[in-house]
Amino acid sequence: MKIFPAIDIKDKKCVRLVKGNFDNKTEYEMSPVEQAAKYKDHGFKNLHIVDLDGALTGKTVNLDIIHDIVTKFDLKIEIGGGVRNFESIKRYNNAGAEKVILGSAAIKDKNFLKEACEKFPKKIALGLDAKDGYLSVSGWKENSNQLTLDYLKEVNDYGVSRLIYTDINRDGMKQSPNFDETTKVANTSNCPVIISGGVSSIDDIKKAKELNNKNIEGIIVGKAIYDGDIKLNELVKELDAQK
Repeated sequence: MKIFPAIDIKDKKCVRLVKGNFDNKTEYEMSPVEQAAKYKDHGFKNLHIVDLDGALTGKTVNLDIIHDIVTKFDLKIEIGGGVRNFESIKRYNNAGAEKVILGSAAIKDKNFLKEACEKFPKKIALGLDAKDGYLSVSGWKENSNQLTLDYLKEVNDYGVSRLIYTDINRDGMKQSPNFDETTKVANTSNCPVIISGGVSSIDDIKKAKELNNKNIEGIIVGKAIYDGDIKLNELVKELDAQK
């Protein structure tokens, strides 16, 4: 089970949102590059990054920060946030990102997802953000009226290399991830699945491992790290326990 510490970037700072609400955000003093250095120093190899400026503008606003993190620390990065065209995918790919996450654009236009998987083999991750079983788009402001599992079945053979499943109701709330729904997604998906949203304590990491689902690749940990609910040393022990 891979552990993905999270960095959300807004105005060059690390922030965390509650349920994706830009009006309900906490800013942290450490810069994204400093935070990445901290994760690297603790022995983490994977990183989940969301460019919130990109989510708002549809542009690769923080490309320089992504490039900095990849080149300085040799971390495997998955990056998302407003990736809406092939040019953005190409830029992140050239900057050294391991995976580029497509969300709203892929849900609104399945052909875009299919072509992206063809043009960038093994590079495309699909971010499925759901609320009460239905996919949300446009920074979680819109309900797509598509059931998560129905959409997934339609795109399952496109060649997506990773799926990140987030329960919006849990995100930033530190109430534990929606393990039941994630398991359903993992059992349907043709590619490995990452658990996202709501990690509150080290027990959630242990529970994710205990699911013993071969198609669940990892788990994203964000706000609980920043708020001190999960100590990095504790998290590292969970990493080491897998070696």
